[in-house]
Amino acid sequence: MKALRFTRHGTPDVLEYADVATPVADAGTALVQVLGASVNPSDVKNVAGQFSQTTLPRIPGRDFSGVVEEGPLAWLGVEVCGTGGDIGFIRDGTHAQYIRVPIAALVRKPAALDHAQASAIGVNFVVAWLGVVDYAQLREGETIAVIGAGGGVGGAVTQIAKSLGCRIIGIDRHPVDASSPAGKRIHAFVPFDGHTVAGVRSLEGLANGVDVVFDSVGGIAFETALGLAKRRGRVVEISATGHRRVEFDLVDFYHNETQLLGADSAKLGVVESARLMQAVARGFDNGKFDAPVIAHRYALAQGRDAYAAVAEGTPGRVVIVP
Repeated sequence: MKALRFTRHGTPDVLEYADVATPVADAGTALVQVLGASVNPSDVKNVAGQFSQTTLPRIPGRDFSGVVEEGPLAWLGVEVCGTGGDIGFIRDGTHAQYIRVPIAALVRKPAALDHAQASAIGVNFVVAWLGVVDYAQLREGETIAVIGAGGGVGGAVTQIAKSLGCRIIGIDRHPVDASSPAGKRIHAFVPFDGHTVAGVRSLEGLANGVDVVFDSVGGIAFETALGLAKRRGRVVEISATGHRRVEFDLVDFYHNETQLLGADSAKLGVVESARLMQAVARGFDNGKFDAPVIAHRYALAQGRDAYAAVAEGTPGRVVIVP
């Protein structure tokens, strides 16, 4: 089969479009023909060498959508999708014509999405679900502030929060496109600047802060995130943009009884991610979530260009279509 592969770390130029052996399913696995595989920023960072667990040589790629070609009879021909923090890192990933995954990792593709769209929901929606539902335990009627609401993860958070019946405050450097999935769901927008906390607390009913803060930026936004939380509010951190070490007033922190939660979807393998993917897929099938916007589609042979586009930054998702 054809695949993207890297034998050393570096820029997207180190990716090779190569012939490799097609994996074969065994008693505990299934072979999936990949019909869509998104490129995430973490894939670019993986190739660049920012994940110490990665073993080489390696086929990268965390997210996929496709059709089961080999495996249990009940799964043959079934359209599936998935994601995992192990595939592309310690086991070969999705930027190939085929991928072998454990049977327990198989999740039916949402019928409303094509394969490109289904391949672009994994990382974003899994870390959003992990932080919002599993860790922060956001409940109906609560208010959530989403820092980085215009991004992929932030957009997934707004969709999940809206489906739970919550009030959503979007925060970003630039206004969120009103026609985007996030833009259609946020109840108020506040710019990310030196006045963000005051701006949020000036909104009706939020003088004391919000119930949950989902900070998809981190680092430079960390103190802002803490400042938005009401007493016993929950703050979810998933990144460390700008700097990884932060300072904050510990007295204010414990007086506010803030709960600080870290969420890392890379810790969830493709099997562990399947539970969350099933919940997300139900949301799409029930019409609660909008399909991701696909900005660019690349052939597998154009893999370097796909990675370069993500590395440079582009609105919408980038998908490889083998």
